[in-house]
Amino acid sequence: MKIKQIQARRIWDSRGRPTVEVEVVNDDGTLGIGIAPAGASMGTREAVELRDGGARFKGLDVQAALRGIEREIAPVLIGRDVTQQASIDAALIALDGTPNKARLGGNAAIATSLAVLHAAAAHARLPLWRYLAQGRPVQLPLPQIQIFGGGAHAGRRVDVQDFMVIATGATSFTDALEMTAEVYRSAGEIMAARGQLAGVADEGGWWPSFSRNEEALDTLVAAIERAGLVPGEDVSIALDIASSEFGHAGRYKLALDNAELDSDALCEKLVRWTEKYPIVSIEDPLAEDDEAGLVAFTRAVGHRLQVVGDDYLVTSAERVRAAAALGACNCVLIKPNQAGTVTETHAALEAARAAGYATIVSARSGETEDVAIVHLATGWNAGQLKVGSFARSERMAKWNEAVRIETRPDAPSGFAGKAVLAGRGKE
Repeated sequence: MKIKQIQARRIWDSRGRPTVEVEVVNDDGTLGIGIAPAGASMGTREAVELRDGGARFKGLDVQAALRGIEREIAPVLIGRDVTQQASIDAALIALDGTPNKARLGGNAAIATSLAVLHAAAAHARLPLWRYLAQGRPVQLPLPQIQIFGGGAHAGRRVDVQDFMVIATGATSFTDALEMTAEVYRSAGEIMAARGQLAGVADEGGWWPSFSRNEEALDTLVAAIERAGLVPGEDVSIALDIASSEFGHAGRYKLALDNAELDSDALCEKLVRWTEKYPIVSIEDPLAEDDEAGLVAFTRAVGHRLQVVGDDYLVTSAERVRAAAALGACNCVLIKPNQAGTVTETHAALEAARAAGYATIVSARSGETEDVAIVHLATGWNAGQLKVGSFARSERMAKWNEAVRIETRPDAPSGFAGKAVLAGRGKE
């Protein structure tokens, strides 16, 4: 089936900022739409968004990216077989010609690549997850869901970027969402009673109003208990420290705790948290430039909990393989727009799988109503899914899509559950 038409348009993400949408139409009239999300906390090695600069929308407009799609990408892809994803993605990479997609833009590349994938599934008359599964048995992923947002997502009111829950006692995706809904509501009630309720952060988590980072952890445990659930059994905690946002060259400044720590001291602090609280997963515990610290932290706790690489690994198969050789991390965050194409994203996931690492398909803080990552996590049998919080439509669209997948007659074979967690989750 040949690609007949490609149209690029500017739409708006969850922050009200411009982003790129691409529509691919096949000869038979079927079509697919892909949308580029945007991150706030970004690794320095991830694919580069092409933004216009200047005064318009504070430099964030995407007209140059749209022109690149219309004038360069579309002429090369029209007439190609839409089912040849790897070949099409290779053409996108070659056409851009830079190592980080800076010329045409990672946002243009991922929107186009996802649109092609959707169009191929539409031609096959299959749900995207089933098209990706290719007949293999797959499971619904275990969700990580933000309760408090911090760091770059909430004006740095707390240093830690995400305080999340994982329903480790859930037996289905629907069950996991029910538990999370109760915890999210309970957390809001606790903050309201304390006079700390000040709205929500970028990803829908409650806006933090704490005097120290550990107060957020204490409140999260209290919220789990208030919901009638058992911390560490029914519901556990996951953190995204996003250390690259406040650390460099082995030094870390925790503004809320009024402390500056070296790599060893930050590791010790996080280890104490894992001993005090029911934490099963920590993302980016050390900064992307602190490879020795990541190796040391993984050696210290990787046997009992999940150590997730995001800014350090940037959805790169090459970096995953190098990290595995060193013993840094035991889980990889998979973000399609970090890589820039579907093929490169899948390669990173397969490299992680080959290394024995767990994988989490993840959204970005600047999101849209696109639900592709739910299908990627399911069809690729990634095991885990991180979308943001349990509020805001761009988040709920994805959680609700997973519920639809789970409850339809052609549903996947089961629910991943806590067994997919690296470290403690397998005990």
